Amino acid sequence: MDKIAEKVILVGVETEGNYTRFEGSMKELKNLTKTAQGEVVFSLTQKRPRIDSQTVIGKGKAEELVQLVDAYEADIVIFNHELTPRQNQLIVEAVGVKVIDRVQLILDIFAMRARSKEGKLQVELAQLNYLLPRLVGQGKQLSRLGGGIGTRGPGETKLESDRRHIRDKIIAIKRELKEVSAHRERSRQKRQSSDLFQIGLLGYTNAGKSTILNLLTTAGTYSEDQLFATLDPLTKKWQLPQGMIVTLTDTVGFIQDLPTQLIEAFQSTLEESRGMDLLLHVVDASAEDRLQHEQTVVDLMNDLDLEQIPVLTVYNKSDQIDEADFVPTLFPNILVSAKSTLGKEELTKAVREKMMELLVPYEFDIPSNQGQQLSELKRYTLLLSETFEEEENVYHVKGFAKNNSKWTRELEK
Repeated sequence: MDKIAEKVILVGVETEGNYTRFEGSMKELKNLTKTAQGEVVFSLTQKRPRIDSQTVIGKGKAEELVQLVDAYEADIVIFNHELTPRQNQLIVEAVGVKVIDRVQLILDIFAMRARSKEGKLQVELAQLNYLLPRLVGQGKQLSRLGGGIGTRGPGETKLESDRRHIRDKIIAIKRELKEVSAHRERSRQKRQSSDLFQIGLLGYTNAGKSTILNLLTTAGTYSEDQLFATLDPLTKKWQLPQGMIVTLTDTVGFIQDLPTQLIEAFQSTLEESRGMDLLLHVVDASAEDRLQHEQTVVDLMNDLDLEQIPVLTVYNKSDQIDEADFVPTLFPNILVSAKSTLGKEELTKAVREKMMELLVPYEFDIPSNQGQQLSELKRYTLLLSETFEEEENVYHVKGFAKNNSKWTRELEK
């Protein structure tokens, strides 16, 4: 049985600093609210040179907000701006219902979506850190919150018990995360020391990363038309048509104004991407704010020191645009529809070409009695040709392999 969706009023202020992105960002806030299972009953927007330092919106608008909350019987007000603890307190006192901001909303969705132990711990850590300075005056409203958007995760009772409890909890989570990430580091090193070619998928949230992962690996991951559908990095094996096995790792979707707390929280998820040989940056070619999305991801990749890894941009959802009018902005790129079988072929071909640029060519002979070595070549390198030469009783092989993998080391001998 579905629980009744909470009624939500969204509030945004268009300022001199954000007017170019304002509309897209409000639309995104609405989608985020829907993802968090809230129902938007009203969007209140205001134009001001800058936000009001006390209540974000001006006095008149604040009074209007109080009336709207009453008229629509709203359960919660969500601001499209990060609220300071003081602003939050003043607004709550005025409207008398739960008030959260964009950061808390995103954290909340993360809390719903996290599956792995590490994902859950990281979300909880980010939530607790965010709540700590905001505990002032939360007592009254918390006692009658009764759960819902913005309170998933740590839960109310924990919050009401004092800050010391939260601080202890933060320390405990950090300790636990250290252990979990040490374990992850070990399995990552194991993968890296292997001769496997590793590909990472990155992109704006809802660009189609999981769909592409499913298309190539038949992985059956959760891919819904929802924001942040994937939170935990998932690594799958993908066997190319010639037999070579590579790994594909899906990461969390990016979003504009992604709170810094979250970037920190998901360092480890994104650190997975640092060990990659190639990144596929998936872009929704049909998105209205496509350029903004691209920029957000490129900036975040730079923040995370990923700029030295080769990138192939995959413009996805070509079925939803007029291809003749499409002008790509990132290179090298390929335009596909992950929903079509042709898309799979084209993408595979493009990735293979890109791989040949990055791998090192090899050519040598394998004695015919070493069948094992031949089948390994097929699995772990891009074997282009093998010809059996009867006179010498050898297989003459040509292909591409990872630099300083055992195949290229073989050659140096």
